[in-house]
Amino acid sequence: MNEYEAVLRPIAGAALHLNAPLARYTVARLGGPADALIIADSVALLERAARTAWLHGWPVRIIGGGANILVADSGVRGVVILNRADGVQQDESGLLIAESGAALISLARLSLERGLAGLAWAIGIPGTLGGAVVNNAGAYGGEVAQCLLWAEIAEPEQPTRRWTCAELAYAYRESALKRRQAPFAVLRAALQLQPKADPVALRAEAEQYSAHRRRTQPNGASLGSMFKNPPNDYAGRLIEAAGLKGARVGGVIISPQHANWFINTGNGTAADYLALIRLAQRRVFEQFGVQLELEVELIGDFEHVGR
Repeated sequence: MNEYEAVLRPIAGAALHLNAPLARYTVARLGGPADALIIADSVALLERAARTAWLHGWPVRIIGGGANILVADSGVRGVVILNRADGVQQDESGLLIAESGAALISLARLSLERGLAGLAWAIGIPGTLGGAVVNNAGAYGGEVAQCLLWAEIAEPEQPTRRWTCAELAYAYRESALKRRQAPFAVLRAALQLQPKADPVALRAEAEQYSAHRRRTQPNGASLGSMFKNPPNDYAGRLIEAAGLKGARVGGVIISPQHANWFINTGNGTAADYLALIRLAQRRVFEQFGVQLELEVELIGDFEHVGR
């Protein structure tokens, strides 16, 4: 019995998986094994697992829908928690309180059905509310910062508390949590939406967004948008202008449809992705003097991946 088994099995039971491959839990369908994987279907288990791992000094990674992350081929050391806590409550004022594992698309659909305005922009965004809170997810002029009231955060050796929107210090695809070095776990979040909106009008708005995504975003296993858009420009335009549309390394290709989407054609690796990332950053910087910043998060040991 290893150390993870001895400590985490009494807490997680059958939800604990040792040396567990992560590819099946990522949108790009790649990534090596986690030393310990806990599939948390409740906020209580999510918090308990995180606090136990922190107490033992183990690295902890919490993942949701598996979008916007690139997991190293060598896997992830320590404990990975797959967040599937997805309870939702709503009141007549339009206040939506959801657990952090709730799918953002599901919350958007729920808001449309109940005539709650303010979340239609999220109809096609993969991932969970927890990831959206950390990354200030957004599209079509909307973003989490516009509707979030508070997020409930757990931290090592601190009582769980609610962070206000101001404390989260949101910027474009950024937050105080994303910039934070110390460990944390998002447990719940409250979104203030506008009640009594016309569901028919909301569905029409959402359909416009969905149709635009179908026209412009490639199908296939990808990480979503690879780079943040630079000020007053678009990462995809710069990568295309650098002549990299359709560029391939191994099993990963820069989409011929949208150059800010990198597609796993079936046998790609994280190393292939990283090589294309570095190629795009280098070419764009050489030609346009712009340093592209990743929108996706690298998880695991990439330090020794060949350059």
